[in-house]
Amino acid sequence: MYIVQIASECAPVAKVGGLGDVVYGLSRELEIKGNCVEIIMPMYDCMRYDHIWGLHEAYRDLWVPWFGGAIHCSVFVGWVHGQVCFFIKPNSGDNFFNRGHYYGALDDHTRFAFFSKAALEFLLKSNKRPDIIHCHDWQTGLLPVMLYEMYKWHGMDHQRVCYTIHNFKHQGIAGANILWATGLNNEGYYFQYDRLQDNFNPLAINYMKAGIVYSNHVTTVSPHHAWEARYSDISCGLGQTLHLHQDKFSGILNGIDYSIWNPEIDNYIPSPYNLESLAEKAKNKKALRERLLLQDNDKPIICFIGRLDDQKGVHLVHHAIYYALNRGAQFVLLGSATEPSINNWFSHEKYHLNQNPDCHLELAFNEELAHLIYAGADMMVVPSNYEPCGLTQMISLKYGTVPIVRGVGGLVSTVFDRDYDQNLPPEKRNGYVFYETDTHALESAMERAIGLYTKFPKEFQALQKQGMAWDFSWNKPGNEYVEIYDHIRA
Repeated sequence: MYIVQIASECAPVAKVGGLGDVVYGLSRELEIKGNCVEIIMPMYDCMRYDHIWGLHEAYRDLWVPWFGGAIHCSVFVGWVHGQVCFFIKPNSGDNFFNRGHYYGALDDHTRFAFFSKAALEFLLKSNKRPDIIHCHDWQTGLLPVMLYEMYKWHGMDHQRVCYTIHNFKHQGIAGANILWATGLNNEGYYFQYDRLQDNFNPLAINYMKAGIVYSNHVTTVSPHHAWEARYSDISCGLGQTLHLHQDKFSGILNGIDYSIWNPEIDNYIPSPYNLESLAEKAKNKKALRERLLLQDNDKPIICFIGRLDDQKGVHLVHHAIYYALNRGAQFVLLGSATEPSINNWFSHEKYHLNQNPDCHLELAFNEELAHLIYAGADMMVVPSNYEPCGLTQMISLKYGTVPIVRGVGGLVSTVFDRDYDQNLPPEKRNGYVFYETDTHALESAMERAIGLYTKFPKEFQALQKQGMAWDFSWNKPGNEYVEIYDHIRA
C-alpha cells in the first residue's frame, strides 16, 4: 500500500508535542509492515536540519494557486532517520514558514491552509497517487475538502483520507477569505452546518470539523478519548458533528518507539537493564541523584516530566511536590511552562526549594535528562485534566517507573490500578489511578504507592515488573491503522 502522511510536525526534525512522535513512529511501523510511506510537511526555518540526511531539491517549480494568482514553491526531500520526508518551501514575501517558530502566529490559519493546498498540488503535479492520504490535526483539516471538491476532478479520484485528531482544543477557525484563497470559493455551499460552518459561530469555518465531515475515516489517539469526545465536553463543541459521523469515528491508542525508549539499549543512561535485571535500575537512581545533587538515601524518587500547563493538571503537580516531600520521598520535575504566570509560579518554587536535598525542579526540557529520570525514578505522577493519549505513562512502564495517573483519556487505556481494577487479574495491573481533580484523590493514590514502596518492597518490585511486561509498541496500532486503510479503500 502507498501511504502519504501529511502533517505539521515529524519528530525529531519538527516536534512540539506528541503529534511529531506519532507521525514518525506510525510511518516507521507501516514501512516495517511492508508499505511504502512518504511524509509531507512544511520546510520551517527552525527545524532540526541535523536530523535530515541527503536533503536536496526534488521539485523546483511548484506553482500553488492562491487568491486568484499563484505562489511559487520549491519541494525538498531528505531522509529523517530512514523515513522519506518532503518539505514544502514557499518562495513568497509571506514567509509562511520562516518565522523562527512552528505555531503561534496570528495568521496560522492561513499558513496551514496554504500548506494543505500546496501538499495536494505537489501530489497532483508530481503524479503521486497514494492509496491513502493520512492527515493530522486542524492544520490539515481543509485537505480532504479540497481533495473531494476540487482535486478529484483532476485525476485524484481514487485517493482515500484517514484523519487523526490529536487534540480537540485547537480546531482552526477562519473566515470566508480562506475559501477564496484556496479556490473553494462558494461561500453559500460551504457555510452550511453539515459542511464547514463552525458549530457555534455562523460566520466562521472550522478546519477540524471540515476534516471530520470530508474524510473517509476519523480517529483519535485512544479508545477512551474517543468516548470522551462523543459524550463529554472534551471535544470542545464538536460532539454533535462526531455523533453525525459516528460510523466512521474510532480511537486507536498511540504507540511508543522502543528503539528510542528502552532501558535495555538506552545510550543516555549509565546502566542498561531489562525485566530480568531490574536491580540495575538502582545504579541509574544513584546517577540521577549525583547529577541533580540530591541526597543519597533510601527514599523513593517521584517524578513529573511534561509541560507545565492546565492540561497537565499543573495545580496537582504543584501539590504532588510538597506531598511527596512531606511523606518522606524525593521529587524531581522536568518541564517548561506554557504561560508566564505558571512559569513565575514554578520559578518561585524552584527558588524556595533550591537548598532542599530531596527536591530538584528543572524548568526546561532536556531529552538526555528525561531518559535518566525515567530510568532513575521509582514513580511518575501524571495528574492531567485531560490526556488524549499520553506517552509519559507508557515510557514509565517500560522503565519500571510506576505511574500514578488520573483516570482520563489514554491514561485509562494504559494504566490499571493495582488495588481496585476489576477488569484485569492482579498480576496484570501496573500502577495507580485516581479520578477526581482534587488534592485528596491525588494524595490517596500517592499514599498507596509510597506505602507499597516502603512497607512491601518485594511487592513494589513485582508491580514494576508487571508494568515492564506490557507492550505499547507501534505493532498493534499499526495493524489497526492498516485495517482502517483497507476498509476505506474497499
